[in-house]
Amino acid sequence: MTDTYKIAGKVIEICSVYEKVHSCCREYRSDGAPDFAVHISQEDIDYERERDERTAEIRGRSNSDPSDEYLEELAVYRKIAEKMLDHDTLLFHGSCVAVDGEGYIFAASSGTGKSTHTRLWREYLGERAVMVNDDKPLIRVDKLGATVFGTPYNSKHRLGSDIAVPLKALCVLTRSEKNHIEPVTRKEIYAALVQQTYRPADSIKMMKTMSLIDALADNVKLYRLGCNMDIEAAKVAYEGMK
Repeated sequence: MTDTYKIAGKVIEICSVYEKVHSCCREYRSDGAPDFAVHISQEDIDYERERDERTAEIRGRSNSDPSDEYLEELAVYRKIAEKMLDHDTLLFHGSCVAVDGEGYIFAASSGTGKSTHTRLWREYLGERAVMVNDDKPLIRVDKLGATVFGTPYNSKHRLGSDIAVPLKALCVLTRSEKNHIEPVTRKEIYAALVQQTYRPADSIKMMKTMSLIDALADNVKLYRLGCNMDIEAAKVAYEGMK
């Protein structure tokens, strides 16, 4: 099955085994000439299953035995992420909300509360706040700065928009009884930036990834936020970063 989509400013031809991939991407469909193509085989799907089994073993959890259709979605986005490196664009694990046309990304370990925090921003700021991507946005870094893009891969709740906004700030989120935020240096949160960025196995692509992480850290303001789950957390974060 083959169709074409525009994601992060690039037209991508996706050739898949199953139809579910195209259902996921349907809001991004394009008639433009492809900038590149992604082809998925059963071998790619089997690779994703092996990765899932290894991850389950490392984390000491039972294997969820995902379907081939779901694994193909992972395979597609992995290949897109690796192709996007040629266009100065990286895949980042975080929840991104835009306020008045500027993006704010929150990064943290799974289960810390990124999605809850951006929901609080939407409650606090109302229509001024728009979800860009709640899970895995793409970020382009070039001489003009950093731009964050919504993508079809935006969490199980499908929280995101097909938009692109300049990235104003990136914030590492931690749990705290008292809400507080402070600016940090690249050195202070560099490990977190690397951890939350998709890291390809290919060494040349990994070098490109590290270069883009450096450029990202140089082009956006960096913060660390300690927060609870009260709406005051959104006020403290926004006032501290705007």
